[in-house]
Amino acid sequence: MAEEIQSVFKEAGVDIDIGEIEERLKLLIEKFHVPEQEAKRSVVNYFLKEHKIPRTQLMSAETQTLEHIKDIDAPGRWVNVKGKVVQLWDNKSEAVSQVGLIGDSSGVVRFVKWTSAGLPDVRLDGVYLFKNVVTDVWQGQYSIKLNKNSEIIPLDEDIEVASQQNTMVGAIVAVQQGSGLIKRCPECKRALIKNTCNEHGKVEGVYDLRIKAVLDDGVRTQDVLFNRELTEITTGITLEDAKEMAKREFDMEVVKGEIAKRVLGRYFKVRGNVVGQYLLVDEVEPLPPIEGEEIEDVRARAMQLMEAR
Repeated sequence: MAEEIQSVFKEAGVDIDIGEIEERLKLLIEKFHVPEQEAKRSVVNYFLKEHKIPRTQLMSAETQTLEHIKDIDAPGRWVNVKGKVVQLWDNKSEAVSQVGLIGDSSGVVRFVKWTSAGLPDVRLDGVYLFKNVVTDVWQGQYSIKLNKNSEIIPLDEDIEVASQQNTMVGAIVAVQQGSGLIKRCPECKRALIKNTCNEHGKVEGVYDLRIKAVLDDGVRTQDVLFNRELTEITTGITLEDAKEMAKREFDMEVVKGEIAKRVLGRYFKVRGNVVGQYLLVDEVEPLPPIEGEEIEDVRARAMQLMEAR
């Protein structure tokens, strides 16, 4: 991390001693337990002020060239990305203006446009140059964020996006940790760990419902992720039901167990975008069991798979 910071400042014409960068990072991360990316931003801001460098000078050093989506390999970088908007999701957070997926010939990445950025909305199937956007991590996968330093430039062209849509038919053979009733950060929507967000620290979480599962089609397995709406449709458990279960048992994990009872061994046809290891389900259809196969057979395969994983 220190080397990344030193390299960016060096490209902007300022040589900073790497030992001083490391010392400030260690103080924030190890002594004060500041999340890594927040610590990185704090250190960058310190040296910007110390050397009287305008942020635009630093950004121009970081974003001289376009970045292919598949080459985004670290959080906290400033990059330029040209791509086609392939999906826009409903969003209930006032802090977020738009959220969706943008793709190029190399892949697809999630983007978040903050309301405070004051940027124009993008449209589905539109092609844009996103300038000075910040790479991030969301649900274990890289994403990009547009803030007040970013720019959106509409382009009069088309882009062939790498195919990410996938349809799969199979049985759910495992329900993973992180399924059921969870809490999310009200700002960035990350799932919280012990009421802590990696980006914003201790926050008052917002309840959500999801399924992280493994689908087995008999040939291969695929990690799948169901959002709240599809989790409710698939299991018949609403968010309010889940909150009541957790309150009654004083344990949020009870919801994961109830979901597992309702989906393990059942067959589904799912369709969605593949982002990293997960197929993000946007369509689901329950199917009857394969003729001659008992649910116990599927659950036995589930146990074998979970042991292997």
